[in-house]
Amino acid sequence: MRNFFAHKGRMALSAVAVLLSVAFVCGTLVFTDTMNTTFDKLFAVTSADVTVAPKDAEAEDTPQNGVPAALPAATLETVRSVDGVKSAEGAVVSMNVTVVDSGNDNVGATSGAPTIAGNWTRNDLRSMEITSGHAPRGPTEVMIDSDTADKHHLRIGDELRTIAQTGDFRTRIVGIASFTVTNPGAAVVYFDTATAQRELLGGTGRFSQLNVTAADGVPDARLKQDVSAALAGSTGGGYEVQTAQEASDEARADVGEFMDVIKYAMLGFAGIAFLVGIFLIINTFSMLVAQRTREIGLLRAIGSSRRQVNRSVLIEALFLGVVGSVLGVAAGVGIAVGLMRLMSAAGMNLSTDDLTVKAATPAVGLVLGVVVTVLAAYLPARRAGQVSPMAALRDAGTPADGRAGRTRAATGLVLTLAGGAALYAAGTADQVSEGASLLGVGVVLTLIGFVVIGPLLAGAVVRVLGAVLLRVFGPVGRLAERNALRNPRRTGATGAALMIGLALVACLSVVGSSMVASATSELDQSVGADFIVEGNQRIVPQAERAVRDTPGLAHVTSYKTLDATLTSPDGDKDDSGLTAADATYAEDLRRPTTAGDLADAYGTDAMSVGSDYAKEHGVGVGDTITVAFKGGKTAELRVAAVTDDDTAIDQGARYISLDTMRKYLPATAVPPDTIMFAKAADGQEDRAYAALKKSLDAYPQYQVRDQTDYKQQLKDQIGQLLNMVYGLLALAIVVAVLGVVNTLALSVVERTREIGLMRAIGLSRRQLRRMIRLESVVIALFGALLGLGLGMGWGTTAQRLLALEGLNVLDIPWPTIAGVFIASAFVGLFAALIPAFRAGRMNVLNAIATE
Repeated sequence: MRNFFAHKGRMALSAVAVLLSVAFVCGTLVFTDTMNTTFDKLFAVTSADVTVAPKDAEAEDTPQNGVPAALPAATLETVRSVDGVKSAEGAVVSMNVTVVDSGNDNVGATSGAPTIAGNWTRNDLRSMEITSGHAPRGPTEVMIDSDTADKHHLRIGDELRTIAQTGDFRTRIVGIASFTVTNPGAAVVYFDTATAQRELLGGTGRFSQLNVTAADGVPDARLKQDVSAALAGSTGGGYEVQTAQEASDEARADVGEFMDVIKYAMLGFAGIAFLVGIFLIINTFSMLVAQRTREIGLLRAIGSSRRQVNRSVLIEALFLGVVGSVLGVAAGVGIAVGLMRLMSAAGMNLSTDDLTVKAATPAVGLVLGVVVTVLAAYLPARRAGQVSPMAALRDAGTPADGRAGRTRAATGLVLTLAGGAALYAAGTADQVSEGASLLGVGVVLTLIGFVVIGPLLAGAVVRVLGAVLLRVFGPVGRLAERNALRNPRRTGATGAALMIGLALVACLSVVGSSMVASATSELDQSVGADFIVEGNQRIVPQAERAVRDTPGLAHVTSYKTLDATLTSPDGDKDDSGLTAADATYAEDLRRPTTAGDLADAYGTDAMSVGSDYAKEHGVGVGDTITVAFKGGKTAELRVAAVTDDDTAIDQGARYISLDTMRKYLPATAVPPDTIMFAKAADGQEDRAYAALKKSLDAYPQYQVRDQTDYKQQLKDQIGQLLNMVYGLLALAIVVAVLGVVNTLALSVVERTREIGLMRAIGLSRRQLRRMIRLESVVIALFGALLGLGLGMGWGTTAQRLLALEGLNVLDIPWPTIAGVFIASAFVGLFAALIPAFRAGRMNVLNAIATE
């Protein structure tokens, strides 16, 4: 305990590393648990005692034709007559709508949450209350939620236009309702029942679901049985009946899958930070043990056993882990609150009233922080226990074990070579699944190999960096180089901490840049269309007509995805569906074929298949495939072409013509366009582009892009994803920077007497500070070189693997790589600020007198 408190300043940065890592883990757990609590409360409140819905109709899955699934209103009377039913009402719910204000600005949710349109029912009073105006009473009235009204500055009397699959209609706001539970970000609009049925479901006498309330004393499970029996007897079934618990459990499971992805992704980055923190802790205790060699030797001389010395170091680590973890748990709650504020600013409202800190969260943080810290300190503690009593008579630290160094170098070389072989095998694999496994093995082995071989690499790399960068600074530069080379193991461990984060940055940069370059190349080679129209919803018929009526277009192509089951000649079934398009799609997307002519696939009762499907099922031109259209008939379609699947766009798509689709699908089951393509008339590209944008001004949910816009969109999307990942990796890099600071700070303490002697023979304060800064820069650049080189190797292998999916262009973003390398030098300078300042303030005589 005395050692711990005597060196608490030296322990501080290691404690910060533990704090940050634990805080990130606990913050992630608290944040995701709070989101789950928010949704659980919402689902529990909004679920009726028993719900009746069309069978297999999921609220978030809009049917193929874009109109929500519905049940006949007669079902409502059947349910009302069941014993044990206190009341039942029909509800209309649609998430396939866009609501715009008088300026055609989308007033829906912007955070990824849906815009929900429906009728106002008694069940809505469970979660909302009318705070202004009244509920809608006619076809021109609408009520909205208060969050949406506040966000878009809407008031009673303002006009809204709702764009649905069945058409557009205008209403005026007559009421505003507020959530009595936390609104996770959805925008909600309510109409009267007749209007909601007509405009959202395409006709009156239909409901999306029935909300049933049980009479007093009737259990939900029994009521469900009675309702199910009544519906089976009167309508022949075809409905899904759920209790409140079942409905909320199903909704919770859907949200839970999404939340698990977020949680485990963030915990993965926390794990990287912990890994980097291990190097910091190992370095800290290694240096402390080396600096206390004489002290430990004296303890051994007066009777301390190896076990006692070992235990004393581990107890220091235990204290460090406990302090850092306790502070980290508290900081984690703060991080969770910060994330909630951030999500609220982005549109997903999360209330701190729902803040959820489960008992397991601080327990996980404490155990993880303490265990990692103690394990990281084990090797230094073991090394301390090996100090002999005679070490008290020496001035230096523990002597290096040459045999251990040679063994370490050999082990590192073997691991690195094995990892390189795995990466090579991954890059030349024929299957993505096989290559992905080899890539994972290669990444792990090369990372461990570089960490193990770090001291050997430090000697070579630092000498090269010294010759290139430090010699220009004269004797001070040479001193900085020798200081970095004085303890290669320490330099290697410090550089390795920085290497891990930068390796991931470099890898992701190569993969992201290659994806953009591949997609751009694919667009240039394959896409013949001038314009692409798409949005976050299928294209409603009225928007499709607006596109087709635009002047200056040579042709417009519809592109529809169909639900269908394909049965190949070998009897195998495939549910991945078909693509129906105009014949002009063959011009809009130039797909090479391995057999047949793609134009023939747009003939009657004809289709194309991808080369992978053809190979897997032994299908060729002239063969017949049985296609069962969902909601339509079963057809026998002739294979007229086999498209090459060595492409990133529409890989594996099977094409048929719109005429073939209409032959086997009734008009009510025909889906809206997923995307549309257009070709400008000769010489009218600019005019047609402007006209097309103007045609869709009334439909802000869709975007018009030419090829330049589309390429920029791809670049922006991948860039945003990478920036988010870089932000999460920043924690690991911050911990690595703390490692550099700590290493320098402890090395300054270690060299106190040496610094005093150099100052006595004429080294100025300015030169001393420069020496320490240059040492820090060379260590940071050493870590950057290893990390960037390793990351580019990983990224190149990953790109070769992605080439199997059509991403054939390798693009190394040299500006990014160079920028990261230069930034690493500034990181080194920043890390050296405090240690260099403290070294410069040393009293020369006191430093010389230091033991």
